[in-house]
Amino acid sequence: MRGSDKRSGELFSYVNLEDRVGRDHPLRAIREIANVALADLSGEFAALYSGTGRPSIAPEMLLRALLLQAFYSVRSERQLMERLEFDLLFRWFVGIGVDDPAWDHSVFSKNRDRLLDARSRHSSCPLYWPSHG
Repeated sequence: MRGSDKRSGELFSYVNLEDRVGRDHPLRAIREIANVALADLSGEFAALYSGTGRPSIAPEMLLRALLLQAFYSVRSERQLMERLEFDLLFRWFVGIGVDDPAWDHSVFSKNRDRLLDARSRHSSCPLYWPSHG
């Protein structure tokens, strides 16, 4: 029997991303390692952000997205955000839901500036990389 070509524009989604990623997918182990490392840096991240104002994109999510950019050779942050918009594996790894929008690519440069500014003020913190000069 021929299947229907009906297009779905469902109002509600019941997709569980955890179930969509294979139990033996290599990114599962990498995500666990990354989450442990990022949890260790949580205090340093908290010190970089104000306690008031609009909530930002979690730095942990941004760093997980950058890992995907490196692993999958995504050429730009703009292309990374495009891929995050439609790729369920990317959404799962980064930690955003199926119905959540991907953020604007400019978020990366704003956060890079935040880290560089903090580095100049707190060069002894392990979050900040050594200078090569």
